[in-house]
Amino acid sequence: FDEIAHHRGRKGGRADSFEAGFDTYDDKRNDTVGFDVTFEKRGTVPVLVKLRLSDGKNDLWVEWRIQEDQSWKFRLGTSGGIWEEKTNYRWGDGRLYLFFSPDPSDFNLVEGKGRFDPNDLEQAQNLLLSRLEILPIDQSGISSGDLYASAPVRSKPHRTYDPSRPARDPEGDYVPMYLASVHSENKKKWNALKDALEKFGKASGLFDEISVRPLGGKGSDPFQVQVKKYGNRLKGPPRNLIDVGYGVSQALPLVTELLREDAPSMFLLQQPEVHLHPSAQAALGSLLCQAAGPRRQLIVETHSDHLLDRVRMDVRDGVGDLKPEDVSVLFFERDELDVRIHSLRLDRQGNVLDAPSGYRGFFMAEQRRSLGL
Repeated sequence: FDEIAHHRGRKGGRADSFEAGFDTYDDKRNDTVGFDVTFEKRGTVPVLVKLRLSDGKNDLWVEWRIQEDQSWKFRLGTSGGIWEEKTNYRWGDGRLYLFFSPDPSDFNLVEGKGRFDPNDLEQAQNLLLSRLEILPIDQSGISSGDLYASAPVRSKPHRTYDPSRPARDPEGDYVPMYLASVHSENKKKWNALKDALEKFGKASGLFDEISVRPLGGKGSDPFQVQVKKYGNRLKGPPRNLIDVGYGVSQALPLVTELLREDAPSMFLLQQPEVHLHPSAQAALGSLLCQAAGPRRQLIVETHSDHLLDRVRMDVRDGVGDLKPEDVSVLFFERDELDVRIHSLRLDRQGNVLDAPSGYRGFFMAEQRRSLGL
């Protein structure tokens, strides 16, 4: 919280709250709908204090304001004023949209001089109901089984591994154990995963073959993970994971998670391009396009132009099922002590739309310098 609501160096000092949100287009309403949340520091703990849902023009919005005793009130904003429901509610089963009264007499005017129009309540209910499938306000959140979050730097490779229970972790320490368990317990599943890993390995230039080498006859014995790289005429010898480029061990956890048959429905990936050469970064971009879909969302933090360019081109060329409207690019641009987030879109030709003047400014300057311009 202290890093986001930072000191601006002005008379006001450190900010005591911050807002975050996004806009989404509603085809049925032919309008943009905004969703915003506000966090505030109460004592030493940052807490959620406000949720707001609004139409594109901000002529109509509905808001939940959480009090210090954890009760909350419903507010309705229209062009005529702001009304607050008289009743205080406690957090229940998360279905907040059911709890505001349809009776105008249950509201107090807190700002403005407008007349309360009962139609505003109906419009507010329609606004909420139109967004329930996309923006369910539910305290349960996403279960850990539906989410995989990676660390920006994955685990170091080892020459030899001891079998253990393969439980997911952000650094990918468990991946060699997972590969070994699939290799020993389910040959059909292993062959499918092996083929998928090798397809990516060849596309990225990292490896052509991957194998698990048991160092004993029992499942509890140590094992090694090896890869091969092919030449034009000959296959190279098997090499231990620790003896090849560091990019292989950094990419393997992410690629394995994306390709396994029980992959989660949401990924949070930090700098997946770490230690990968440009062509491997591009191949990873293609893999991300293939993995994303109606039942799987990928949120990727990257510094790689090669990865993003491959995503643009694969969307343009129809390599997979991903459409331009399925891709959202958030460009972070520093502005004095703040960081502005620009929401960029792709068109059918893979071009980036709505880019600010500073987007790719460094690369354009380097190219002009290279050409002597």
